[in-house]
Amino acid sequence: MRYPNRVRLGDKSIVKIKNKCEQVKSYDIIIIGAGPAGLMAGIAARGAGAKSVVVLERNEKAGKKLYITGKGRCNVTNDCTEPEFLQNVVSNPKFLYKAIYAFPPPAATAFFKANGLELKTERGRRVFPASDKSSDVTAALLKALKASGAELLLNKYVSKIQMAYDNWQGTNIFEIQTGNETFRTKKLIIACGGLSYPATGSTGDGYKFARELGHTIISPRPALAPVLTREGFAKRLQGLSLRNAGFRVLNAAGKTLYSGFGELLFTDKGVSGPVVLSASSLVNMADFKNETLQISIDLKPALTYEQLDARILRDFSEGTNRQFKNSLDGLLPKSLIPVIIELSRISEIKALNQITKEERGRIAALLKDFRLTINGLGAIDEGIVTAGGVDVKEVDPSTMESRIVPSLYFAGETLDVDALTGGYNIHIALATGRLAGLSSGKPARINT
Repeated sequence: MRYPNRVRLGDKSIVKIKNKCEQVKSYDIIIIGAGPAGLMAGIAARGAGAKSVVVLERNEKAGKKLYITGKGRCNVTNDCTEPEFLQNVVSNPKFLYKAIYAFPPPAATAFFKANGLELKTERGRRVFPASDKSSDVTAALLKALKASGAELLLNKYVSKIQMAYDNWQGTNIFEIQTGNETFRTKKLIIACGGLSYPATGSTGDGYKFARELGHTIISPRPALAPVLTREGFAKRLQGLSLRNAGFRVLNAAGKTLYSGFGELLFTDKGVSGPVVLSASSLVNMADFKNETLQISIDLKPALTYEQLDARILRDFSEGTNRQFKNSLDGLLPKSLIPVIIELSRISEIKALNQITKEERGRIAALLKDFRLTINGLGAIDEGIVTAGGVDVKEVDPSTMESRIVPSLYFAGETLDVDALTGGYNIHIALATGRLAGLSSGKPARINT
């Protein structure tokens, strides 16, 4: 393996990379990124016995992305069992087996409560701070980090990482450049996040550093992202929110690829909302140019087709001389009515007593199976999390240490792991960060 940023040093030498005059600050462990993965890694590393640990954060505050997670409420975990948790992981669930079993949801809730954060559980077993303030989640992590004795340095943008091999000590040495400062360590944890919400600092730097150090990067793609649709009428529904809708994704053969129930929002380009975001993580690898996928929305999930037909017949019988366009107010939101009329191919001025049984059946079918064609997903910076990242085949799942570069660790969204909505992704960041921190506190693996 060739390392682009690695130099080899002579016996009994003091490590020097290029000719740098500035003072070098040395730590046992350096962590890049102060999101949930990086902060938990710092806490765990100190708990494992590392004497000097520092977390370097490019932003002016830690946990910047956490502040906007869950609409500012921050769904920190899910109150489920380990097997249930792993069933909700989309990319590489087997890789996360040891991390999740070592730090299951009850351990996460116990950690936060021990650090002063009261929690509550809502629909779907989603666990939130009782205050509904994501800032309280960050505060709990920072409290634990401070208590551990690890340092946090803000406004430290890492521009370059170089790696050297010290023959005398038989270990790798990493030098991290931030502006005119240089930091040195024998253990490095990269927890920089992905590419979603770049304004929070998630600009893909972790992928760049990993690639330069010899790792393979699985092409990043949006996960938990809005779904774009082809039909022109979708734009007319922009802003319409359906609180309880059945939602399916179907392939060209009509097979159900995803089925869910929940809140859905029409956007200017398609659909979004919790149930859509979860579906997006399961279809984000589809080739939309060569593969036709459709969305099927059940607008009346509480009624069977027969019950809905009976309801329509009853509504029509109460005003037989009314026109069709004035008959759906009790069934549908106002903005949806003209779209349903158009798709039903029934004249909007047709009298209700002239609508046939076959036409009434078309109306019921539309309400139970409202179709949209998927045209793709929103841009990667619109996704809540990023799928893709460091190839997990090159990372030891029991330690989060690189199989290629000894003493290099990865955690969180930098790895090619992602899950559905419901608190799973933040928990993955915490669990992998904790495992990387604990593992890095052990003696360095000798590289020969």
